Amino acid sequence: MSERKVLNKYFPPDFDPSLIPRRRQPKNSQQVVRLMAPFSMRCNTCGEYIYKGKKFNARKETVEGEDYYGIKIFRFYIKCTLCSAEITFKTDPKNTDYAAEHGASRNFEPWRDEKAVEEEDRLAKLEEEENNPMKALENRTVDSKREMDILDALQDIRARNARNERVGQSADLLERLHMEEIETEEDRLRRREEEEDEKLVRAVFAKVPGPSTSASDGAGSSREGAVVPEAVITVKRKAGTQEPALQSLLPDSARALLSVASSIGAPAPKRKKVEGKSLVGIKLKGRGKAKTTV
Repeated sequence: MSERKVLNKYFPPDFDPSLIPRRRQPKNSQQVVRLMAPFSMRCNTCGEYIYKGKKFNARKETVEGEDYYGIKIFRFYIKCTLCSAEITFKTDPKNTDYAAEHGASRNFEPWRDEKAVEEEDRLAKLEEEENNPMKALENRTVDSKREMDILDALQDIRARNARNERVGQSADLLERLHMEEIETEEDRLRRREEEEDEKLVRAVFAKVPGPSTSASDGAGSSREGAVVPEAVITVKRKAGTQEPALQSLLPDSARALLSVASSIGAPAPKRKKVEGKSLVGIKLKGRGKAKTTV
């Protein structure tokens, strides 16, 4: 069974497309197309509003006897969603738009009136310039002055942007220099601390020359004139024999407390608790063990 979605289909060697009969259709036949309303409109029969973008199953045909510089104009037939009245509109290639034709009126669109007014003013200006050369010269002078003003404003904006960019770059440069100064200060402080640690290590540890290692007899006879490096031994420095006093290691507050305690003296020893019977003079003898007789 052949595939349904294929790009290439099989044609037999004896295939002749001229033998295929062609369907004969009327010259201006209508086609059923699916479209959306190109503008918002109101039905003239029932007053129902049909908004832009509503979908319809429309009939499409070519308008006979009308074109725009060889461009065909098409007419579309739709039905009102409420009363099913027929509404027609056609394409307007001159304004790249659609025009309502029958059965509905287009809703008011203020920007369309503005464009129409601007177009009328432009046409009136052109007509006036054709009839009056002095007016055309005045209009060109006004247009050139307006262009010069626009160029001056643009130049001012460019100069302001360039100045702001330079200020931003200088601020970034100052901030970068400040960060570099901070980094150099931190490096200097770190280097100073490393040098102090190195001095302390040198003070604690000392290097003394050790006994020179002699080479083997065979090697020594061959290298009599060679200089043998001396071995270096790292020896920890011994502490002094005199130990510092304990009070010298304490802070001043602890020394003050110790001096006050020594001036007060040692506390009196605690007396042993004596029972009341011993105070009266009564002595208790221990119970003797009973003697057993045989």
